[in-house]
Amino acid sequence: MMDAQLTKVAETQPALNQSAEPRRTRRPRQQTEEIVRYFLAKEGSSAEKPELGVEVATEGEALIKAFQSKNGVIYTLLAYKAEAEIQGGSPTLVKRPLRK
Repeated sequence: MMDAQLTKVAETQPALNQSAEPRRTRRPRQQTEEIVRYFLAKEGSSAEKPELGVEVATEGEALIKAFQSKNGVIYTLLAYKAEAEIQGGSPTLVKRPLRK
């Protein structure tokens, strides 16, 4: 009697991993690493008109040199190139990291 009830319950419960809609897979992103560049602010530069000064190699070096300077400002720069990617006959604009 108990076995019959367990079987009936198992038959009426929906499967947990099955859904009505097919599972969508994400389009793999291109594995390109962004390169961050560090610049000290040029003398006379302001938030309204930022101007890049000397480029330094690392964030740590940029922080130290900025702290030692008058204004103490650093800028980080990420550069990208806009490209068209055609998939399914329609173009899509994508950004690709620009190498130094």
